[in-house]
Amino acid sequence: MPRRPLPRLAYLTSLYPAVSHTFIQREIAGLRALGFAVETCSVRRPDPTHLNGPEEREAEADSFYILDAARRPTILPRALLFTLARPSRALQTLALAWRTAPPGIRGGLKQLAYLAEAMILARHLVARNIDHLHNHFATASANVAMLASKISGIPFSYTLHGPSDLCEPDTWQLREKTARADFVACISHFARSQAMLFCAPDQWQKLRIVHCGVFPDLYAHPALASRTGMHLIFVGRLAPVKGLRVLFEAFRKSWAAHPDLRLTLVGDGEDRAHLEKLAKPFGDVVRFAGYMSQDQVAATLQSADAFVLPSFAEGLPVVLMEALASERPVIATQVAGVAELVEDGANGFLVPPGDAESLAGRISALADDPALRTRMGAAGRAKVEAEFDAHREAARIAALFVGEGGHNPRPEPLKSAREMS
Repeated sequence: MPRRPLPRLAYLTSLYPAVSHTFIQREIAGLRALGFAVETCSVRRPDPTHLNGPEEREAEADSFYILDAARRPTILPRALLFTLARPSRALQTLALAWRTAPPGIRGGLKQLAYLAEAMILARHLVARNIDHLHNHFATASANVAMLASKISGIPFSYTLHGPSDLCEPDTWQLREKTARADFVACISHFARSQAMLFCAPDQWQKLRIVHCGVFPDLYAHPALASRTGMHLIFVGRLAPVKGLRVLFEAFRKSWAAHPDLRLTLVGDGEDRAHLEKLAKPFGDVVRFAGYMSQDQVAATLQSADAFVLPSFAEGLPVVLMEALASERPVIATQVAGVAELVEDGANGFLVPPGDAESLAGRISALADDPALRTRMGAAGRAKVEAEFDAHREAARIAALFVGEGGHNPRPEPLKSAREMS
């Protein structure tokens, strides 16, 4: 039976592109490779720190920015007229905005801003002949997406990540958003289970599991050096939630017995100044590399022997996938969906969050055993190729966009999106 033409998609986030959200760029690239037209939209334009590589600069140049548009004097009046031309939808949207506003006066004012942004976005989507709007994350930009969908009549869906999406499910109205969405792409079984807690059982069939992913072929995996000690790498925001103070305590314990250990931290953030003070006793053994482009991160992973992520809260970190795709063993905390990626003792180690002693023990175990690092690295690469390939995951969410994918929580990939007749 001939398949109907592919829907024209719009993707929305609060900030695009963002240095920590490269998985969204990969998902969009995978959809475009399948033949989908994808427009990228963002509430805010990123500052230059997010534009580290050519992919990011190209994405920024091609995106529609709501707040940029709002600064033009005629845009908001035109968006208001566009909305009022649909009086029934306008009243229903206003009621929805009132009912789903975050609590308090401040929350109400924010919701008014989201409503204005939604009117601008809705007008843009209709002008661009968009058939479906998809939003990443369930927080502020999902409010905009839900309201824009109501104004325009264009269906929407969203990807549920965590932990921020799940910390305040009532504030962010997960039940309402799920009820109104065509589907919800949950990044892990854990995320789906949490959504099931907050949504009515008759909505559970909408909760589908689509992993964030990487393109494994972009990550070279040269053989690890056969030596004691090792070069350990962290990639992420330098923020308290990442548990880096615990990492420094664990590193100090391991370094006492393994003086040839090295640690590189890739990224930046509000905790950097304090962390640099803590790192002074280590001298040049601990290096702060700052933000890097995707290619630079991949190259740095090639120079490392192992990867560490000591976070207190995560969703299902893409940076772990990048390390495993590079055949590097990982040490990560057992939080949220991490255990769905890191198999303790097989492709890395899982440790309790906040436990410096356990973390130090696992660092030392990898430092002492180059053969173990090699075995774990190979197992990690196989795991990513099997379950976290961004092309295959794009095909899974593509199936949902065209109303296919079967009935299991994990949708079947769309196989021949280009065959339209």
